[in-house]
Amino acid sequence: MNITPLDITQKQFKNAFRGLDREEVEGFLALVAAEFEALVRENLALREDDRRKTEEIAEYRSRERALQETLVTAQKASEEIREAARKEAEITISDAELQAEKIVQGAHARFLRIVDDINELKRQRVQFEANVRTLVESHLKLIEAFREPSREEAVQFMPAARKRAADE
Repeated sequence: MNITPLDITQKQFKNAFRGLDREEVEGFLALVAAEFEALVRENLALREDDRRKTEEIAEYRSRERALQETLVTAQKASEEIREAARKEAEITISDAELQAEKIVQGAHARFLRIVDDINELKRQRVQFEANVRTLVESHLKLIEAFREPSREEAVQFMPAARKRAADE
């Protein structure tokens, strides 16, 4: 039986010889004490439950803060990693551009050397052709000189019989 505050205030005891019925009052007090004790226990249990739930809420809030801090840290780390990757990519690209420029410069220098070599070979060819032409012309002059002996040379080499006939 649950006793309400209204039950307590409206409770009336029977009159007995010299006042109220003692057994009825003691019974009611025992009932009120039992109900009060049950309420005290329930109150303590509720307070304990409230304390436990407050601790759980504090723990959950602590976890939430830790998760938020972890999330912020992870975001910062992600941004740092992204920035480091971007910088590394820029360095790699600039290194590649530098190497490409060196390769192009090397190829250009080699091209210029090849052009110079070709020009030198052309010059040597022209000089060689001139030397061969000079040599051929000098040999032709020698051949012509041996082919048409001059009159004096022809006279010197005539056989003696013909020479006599010519003198006569």
